[in-house]
Parts: sequence; structure tokens; C-alpha cells
Amino acid sequence: QVQLVESGGGLVQPGGSLRLSCTASGRTSIAYAMGWFRQAPGKDREFVGYMSRLGVSIYYADSVKGRFTISRDDAKNTVYLQMNSLKPEDTAVYYCAAAAKLMYALRSIQNGNEYNYWGQGTQVTVSS
Repeated sequence: QVQLVESGGGLVQPGGSLRLSCTASGRTSIAYAMGWFRQAPGKDREFVGYMSRLGVSIYYADSVKGRFTISRDDAKNTVYLQMNSLKPEDTAVYYCAAAAKLMYALRSIQNGNEYNYWGQGTQVTVSS
């Protein structure tokens, strides 16, 4: 079992930045691919970004490309989501997720059902 805990959410003005962290505990001896998802009120869960084991492959949703950056520090069992130039439409609960299996197809990477473990989420609100 792996437990994921997100932190770093909050209220920020449009154009501002936040950095979310996702720290894993438990069975962290296995390297996991990590994904970030978000869900706004009344909307379906949305893929945000992905980083493979060892950080070899990185993908972003078109809506955040160029503004968000994923990184990982395996020594700290932590994955980060740096969010810059935030917009009101980025307002959502952000979740990190860990996938134990290898995924190559983008549609799998973007599918939350392919991930084994989820954090509890952290609220990000972008508003003036």
C-alpha cells in the first residue's frame, strides 16, 4: 500500500503561482509513475500532467502546457506540480495519483482508472 498526501494548495490571484507537493509513504520501494488530476465543481475529473518512473516521459494537458511543470525527488518520495500564470479556470481540487504498471499509450496515462493510489486532494482557488 502507498499513501499519498498533497499539500500546497490555497488562494492565489490570477497570474500568480503555487507549488503543490505530493509525498508518498508506505511501500515506496517500487518506483511509480505519477499523475496529477483536478476536478472543478460540477465537472468531471481532468488529467493535468504525468511523469513516468525516473522522469523519462512527461506529458501535460494542453490547457496547462507551458504554465505547469512536474518534477520529482525520489529521495524524498515527493512529486511537485509547479503552477505559474494561474487562471480562474484552474480552480479545482488537485489530486496526485500513483501508477504501478507501465503505461505507454497517452489515453492510458490520461485515464485516472489506470492509477492505483490517490491522495486526498488539495484545493486551489484562483480569484481576485
